[in-house]
Amino acid sequence: MVHRHLLQQMVSHEILQHQARSTSWDGELSKHAGTILYLHATQKDLSDFHQVMAQWLAYSKLYQALEFNSSCLLHQITSIEYQWVQGRLKSEQEAELTESFQSLLAYGISLIQRYRIVFPLSHPKSTHRLQGLLRVLVQVCKVKAFRELCTLTPDLKQMVTEALKSGTTEWFYMKKQHLKPMVKSMEENGKALVNLVMEVNGDLQQCNQTWNKFFLNAMKVDLFSIAYLELQELVSDHIKEQLSQIDSGMSQLTAENLFQLYLGLQELYRMKTFLRHRDGPLALGDFHQWFKEAVPKWLQKTYIIALERAQRAIQVDQITPLGELNKHSTSTVDLSTCYAQIVKTWQQLDWPDPEEAFMIMVKFVEDMCKIALTYCRLIKNRAEELSSCQCDEGKAANRLCIVVNNIEQLRLLILKLPVQLDWERLQRRSESKIEPEQFQHTLHNQLQGTLTCLDREIRDVVKTLAAKLHAGITRHIQELSTSSNTKKAEDCITPLMKFLESELMYLNRNLVQENFNSLLELLWTHTLNILTATSKHQVSNPRYYQKLQVALQSLKFCFHAEGCGLPMETLQTEAFTALEKELELTSSTTRKLIQKYFSLRIQEQTEIKSEKYGAVTVKALYRHSEQKLRVEVLNAVNLIPLDSNGSSDPFIQLTLEPRHEFPEVVARTTETKKKELHPLFDELFEFLVPLEKCRQDGACLLLTVFDYDTLGANDLEGEAFLPLGQVPGLDGEEATEAAETDATRVPQIRLPLTHPRTAGDAILRLLDLRRADKEAQAFLKLRRQRAKQSQE
Repeated sequence: MVHRHLLQQMVSHEILQHQARSTSWDGELSKHAGTILYLHATQKDLSDFHQVMAQWLAYSKLYQALEFNSSCLLHQITSIEYQWVQGRLKSEQEAELTESFQSLLAYGISLIQRYRIVFPLSHPKSTHRLQGLLRVLVQVCKVKAFRELCTLTPDLKQMVTEALKSGTTEWFYMKKQHLKPMVKSMEENGKALVNLVMEVNGDLQQCNQTWNKFFLNAMKVDLFSIAYLELQELVSDHIKEQLSQIDSGMSQLTAENLFQLYLGLQELYRMKTFLRHRDGPLALGDFHQWFKEAVPKWLQKTYIIALERAQRAIQVDQITPLGELNKHSTSTVDLSTCYAQIVKTWQQLDWPDPEEAFMIMVKFVEDMCKIALTYCRLIKNRAEELSSCQCDEGKAANRLCIVVNNIEQLRLLILKLPVQLDWERLQRRSESKIEPEQFQHTLHNQLQGTLTCLDREIRDVVKTLAAKLHAGITRHIQELSTSSNTKKAEDCITPLMKFLESELMYLNRNLVQENFNSLLELLWTHTLNILTATSKHQVSNPRYYQKLQVALQSLKFCFHAEGCGLPMETLQTEAFTALEKELELTSSTTRKLIQKYFSLRIQEQTEIKSEKYGAVTVKALYRHSEQKLRVEVLNAVNLIPLDSNGSSDPFIQLTLEPRHEFPEVVARTTETKKKELHPLFDELFEFLVPLEKCRQDGACLLLTVFDYDTLGANDLEGEAFLPLGQVPGLDGEEATEAAETDATRVPQIRLPLTHPRTAGDAILRLLDLRRADKEAQAFLKLRRQRAKQSQE
């Protein structure tokens, strides 16, 4: 006992000396103290075991009052274990040793119960001190002396577990009291709840990341699971009690606090993944249901913030490009941030109930679509407002280009929403309650409707841009039509081309490529319409059509821009083809028009499927050696009765057309067959015609069937066109000789009869406009006469 008291005084002195020097004592006594203790033990004849026991009693008691390294205790308890022999101590010594064990164990358990305060992580040596304490407690409970003397002491693991539970509960109530608001209001209570949950989450993170491994390694005690299960139940009970006091008329500030509280509870609930074992459901399992009344206010607040930010961004936007590589303005950047914030809110919310999450998503998408359409309206108004203060048309057009690019950028943002909002995951989660058709109709169709509106907005602004160039294009085309006929066509079109190239280069620099192509298509259509309208007033000026043909081809290459503009397939529209054909016809001579007329009639002949007016059957052969066309008229069938007796007196007139190609070939006629609707003629005719004439475009044998009338003009039964280029024998002399030796090889040709028409024929209209051309008028008179006979 004297040795122990002496040792206590020396250890106390050493600890106080080290504390004065701001250093920790390592358990080593000075040389003088060691000598004194050695002499005293020798004088009193103390055994090594009794010396170790005295050291343990001294050190274990001092450890509960003064701070020093716990490794000193480990050394002493290990020495007792090695030298312990049962029955070696007197009863009072055993009682003293038992009391030291129990006292140290109780003290250690009390420290563990308050480990958050006793071992704060803000102190650099806290983890080392806790590890030392745990090792000492474990070692004490392991030694034979403890097991023999402290038989009624509970299991260490059980004591530590209970201490951690009670300590966690005490810590929670202490924090709750500390964070209790001074002013009792819904807003202040909400802030206090948020702060309390943040404290709980921080504590659990420290448990999981730092403390848990020490308890697991030393005692196999899962500190995190103990703390988590205890805290989540305490938090759940407290928050449900507090939320029950909030009425439905909560303020916006209270709703915002509740959102932060929801996020804190969400983080707390997600920590359940770190639990190593648990029985039954958690008290926080349905925490989201506590906030259902606040969700509409959260969504409304998110929408209002995003809308106001977009409006402010437009108010300060000067609608100038961000840089050379960015063709949109500043407001699109802010709008992108607004959308990103809404997406972040959805991700933060992560509402557990799939059916309710679907409804929340519907509201988010609806709000984002509203913001998009509002942005389009405001940015156009902003551009108009800025342009109204200036007279520079170039700057106004440039702003319109940026407006188009901004809306295009917005369209790209909208297109990314299904991926950013992860619709695929939502659909998987809600597939048991939400039908795919409803998902498609509610979300995808709503988004598609907004994209359609944005496309329409882009087209409207592009049309406005095109309209600004419409006047210039019209002016240059009018100048083209009034330019001197003596001037070269290429020189006449130059001003229009320079105007278009300068304007298109300017617009291409300011528009994104897709919208520039849309603008090109509109300008192309405008230009073709103006050319078509102008050409209707220049039909009597063939020289103009030559200039127009050159202009059309030049415009085509200008809009193609060597592949940087519109593709050739896009330029080859129906309007372009029609105008090209009209220019080709109008600039042709009268004889070329007549040839074109017969070419079209021949083409129509091949397309006729019915024999409404009857048909004629002929054989035709060209004798190459004699340069003669041999035509055998066989018969006619199914003629229409034109006489009052229900029959007809048909005959056939044969002429080679066009007449200017066969001026010396006279018309031939067959005999008249009385009262026949299926006459058999079987007559042979020969025409002396050069081979090259037969091969010309439009060359044909016109077979006109008349009904002979004694008193008046003959009635028209119909007409048929036999193309001379398809007559056997034209290919060469050998083919002709083979056909002559075997006449049966010449095929019969059945030609349906047609009736001539003048209404809607572009070629006849052009010929009619050539009033001073006798040849044109003569041909037109003949065709009109035939048309009149057809009507009669």
